[in-house]
Amino acid sequence: MDTGIFPIQSWADFEQQFQSQFFLVNAEADAVNALEGSTYYQGNRTVDDYLDSFLTLVSDTGYTDPRTLVVKFHRGLRTNIQGQIATMPFGRPADTDPEAWYAAARRIDQARLTNEAFQSTLRSTTTAPTRSALPRSTPLSMFRLPQSTPPPVPRDPLRLYRPEECLWTWTPSGRRALHLHEDVIDAESPIIS
Repeated sequence: MDTGIFPIQSWADFEQQFQSQFFLVNAEADAVNALEGSTYYQGNRTVDDYLDSFLTLVSDTGYTDPRTLVVKFHRGLRTNIQGQIATMPFGRPADTDPEAWYAAARRIDQARLTNEAFQSTLRSTTTAPTRSALPRSTPLSMFRLPQSTPPPVPRDPLRLYRPEECLWTWTPSGRRALHLHEDVIDAESPIIS
């Protein structure tokens, strides 16, 4: 029967009743057990989904030590993301900076997802038509690539060239390169144009 009297007299009473009705009895112990096991690992989830559940567990456990948070987060990531972060030649996050680890994992996962989307569109646009998809009146020989012409025969590499026939230059990588003047033609070494 409704008496019209509000049974909660203070905020503390409300908080206590709310938690008893809607939260697990041993939420902290359950979160600690999850972080000490492997059930919280990323698995097939995105980094954002993994991070959301990880941060909820961290909040429930009350863990605050940054090194502990990094170790737990690192351990739960997929091995390929773990390795990419751990072996970053520049900008590798410190083992005491969980926020930097979270950001690095997000960047790597976002790059992976973008690449997968690109690869899937590339595969779908470059798929060759199947034989049954081609019209019956189109001969398959029409889809063959044209035969390429053979490459030109290079000058004789064993022939000695006069200095006025040669030009020495430097490549951008710092190597010395020999170029032969195009107007020099030797009867003994045919050139196909």
